[in-house]
Amino acid sequence: MLGFCAMPDACSRALSLLILVALPLGAQLEIDFNPSFDSAEVKAVHPTLPFSVVLGSFSHGTLTFTNATLAQCLKFALNLSGDNQIAGPDWIRSTAALYDMVGRTSPNFPEGRVRLMALRLLTERFELKLHHEQREVPFYALVVDKKGLKLAPAPTGGSSLEIVRQGSIISRRTNVAHLVFLLQYYTGIPIVDTTHLTGMYDVRLEWTATVRPEPQGTASPTLISALSEQLGLALDLRKGPMDVVIIDHAEKTPLPY
Repeated sequence: MLGFCAMPDACSRALSLLILVALPLGAQLEIDFNPSFDSAEVKAVHPTLPFSVVLGSFSHGTLTFTNATLAQCLKFALNLSGDNQIAGPDWIRSTAALYDMVGRTSPNFPEGRVRLMALRLLTERFELKLHHEQREVPFYALVVDKKGLKLAPAPTGGSSLEIVRQGSIISRRTNVAHLVFLLQYYTGIPIVDTTHLTGMYDVRLEWTATVRPEPQGTASPTLISALSEQLGLALDLRKGPMDVVIIDHAEKTPLPY
């Protein structure tokens, strides 16, 4: 069973921060080495099943990844939305190569630079060399279902809560952007929000998790049905150009310092 940590509003905002890579296509990605954590640890781990997963929880000045692949860490650091936006050796996605990462900074450090700090840390420890290019890739457009929206508005002053497991997403006081972030873990390809919904919502979504993974580029039919029936949302499969980060070099064992 996969589990995610509960994330307060601060974490949700951090997950929606934007990093723009404005470089000519094919150019080497130059990492801004100005921001850095006060202290950080990155280590390879070998958990036994079932194990929990934390994919970029930022709270009280601490960024945490638990049992994450290098691809998942880079998706957070580069603000990428789908697995097909990172290309590299097979091991970067393998559960045989998992990592714990913790970075600490001041609780008042601007959240807008947390992703850059994570990118610097990953670049140093894994000795990364990256470039990017445009590729035609499949993606989902999140739309309001034809039967109408069923998302429940969050009550004013309510508390935040998030519990995410295989086949279940419970998230209080969340926005659609963060819901998209969570859903992408199960679709494996980018989701583009085209709903124009800007409010805060209480989300409870449950579906039958399949034992066999769906083919890459498709979501579980039970997830698609649950979105329609429980939240009044739909995933429309499309294809278009998107920025893809290419990993030219990465060390499998992170440096200890």
